[in-house]
Amino acid sequence: MIVRIWEARVAPKAVAEFCALLRADVLPKLTGLDGYLGGELLRSLPDNTHRVLLVTRWRDEEALRAYAGPLWALRPVWSQDELGFLDHPPEVSHFTVVSTD
Repeated sequence: MIVRIWEARVAPKAVAEFCALLRADVLPKLTGLDGYLGGELLRSLPDNTHRVLLVTRWRDEEALRAYAGPLWALRPVWSQDELGFLDHPPEVSHFTVVSTD
């Protein structure tokens, strides 16, 4: 399993609206993809960073490649609808699960 963390810095007044867009549009589209195992949408506590994380779990590299393309390990995925909310282009990182409780 691969955990993909997509992180965006969002305009302060747009965080709630941006999270609503991700909940309504992005997460439902991921649910139907082969190899998508689930995920969480996280919003930073009220602070100066206004960060939003989309933490997703994928079966393997093949599933991530099918979703994000050949540069899946380097390139974040976002839509034109999301650009107006972002203060900075999103970043993406990947992890393997070492332990769970």
